[in-house]
Amino acid sequence: QVRLVESGGGSVQAGGSLRLTCVASGYGFRDFCMAWFRQSPGKERESVAAYGSGGTISYADSVKGRFTISRDNDKKTLYLEMNSLKPEDTAMYYCKASANVVSFPKVEGAQCYGYSRIYWGEGALVTVSS
Repeated sequence: QVRLVESGGGSVQAGGSLRLTCVASGYGFRDFCMAWFRQSPGKERESVAAYGSGGTISYADSVKGRFTISRDNDKKTLYLEMNSLKPEDTAMYYCKASANVVSFPKVEGAQCYGYSRIYWGEGALVTVSS
């Protein structure tokens, strides 16, 4: 069983920065495709960035140039560095792990494809004020 725990959320003013961290427990982290999603009140959950096990990275257009996803396989940790934050970045941010390859795995459109097991964290709240 894989457990994901996010931290690093908080409140900042527009233009500020935050760093989210997602720590995984269990085995197999280096083979997982990892991603960050976010959900604002009244909106659907949307993908933000994804980092494949082979090193492929993909970002949503809305965060390109401002957010950076990274991972440390030895620490079983995923990061999201968020700069130049905007009020529209306000959301609950979730860490997602995709495991167990069932077809050709790929990272596209800030999402992971080709996996059969999905794990989610509880989320970390990011609030950006204008």
